[in-house]
Amino acid sequence: MRVSPSPLRHERRRPAKPARGVSLVEMLLVVALFAVASLLAAAVLTGGIRGMQLRSAAKDVAAALRYTRAQALASGKPQRFVIDPQARSWNAPNGRDGEIPPAVSVRFTGARQAQATEGQGAVMFFADGAATGGRVELSVEDAAWHVDVAWLTGQVKLRRAEPGS
Repeated sequence: MRVSPSPLRHERRRPAKPARGVSLVEMLLVVALFAVASLLAAAVLTGGIRGMQLRSAAKDVAAALRYTRAQALASGKPQRFVIDPQARSWNAPNGRDGEIPPAVSVRFTGARQAQATEGQGAVMFFADGAATGGRVELSVEDAAWHVDVAWLTGQVKLRRAEPGS
């Protein structure tokens, strides 16, 4: 008895479907749109460009004051931080200086004895870390930041405040 092999079955091939995907260009376009939307949302949530300038300027002034205190402690000699509200600039030891954006208003309150010249404000830090104390108020429209220097400890604090307070 002979067994015949079963006939080979040929499977029917279905026509290839067109690829359903996205191209690299489309993907990059979507990523770019998300980036732009994120930047716009960040600007709106943080008070816009002026708000970012205000916060950045306040952080810069606080950092410069902390640097001046550290220099006084490290060198064992008094160090002076000078701010000029009219020129919108500040100076710290070792040639560190900076400018405050034109949109930001500046007001300084501090000890007269530490004043470098008329119209400028200064905070003197001593070798033990103490300071003459003072406050730098930076404001834009309805937003303000205070950079406070405690006279006894020389501690520098940065805090958000209402303008005029």
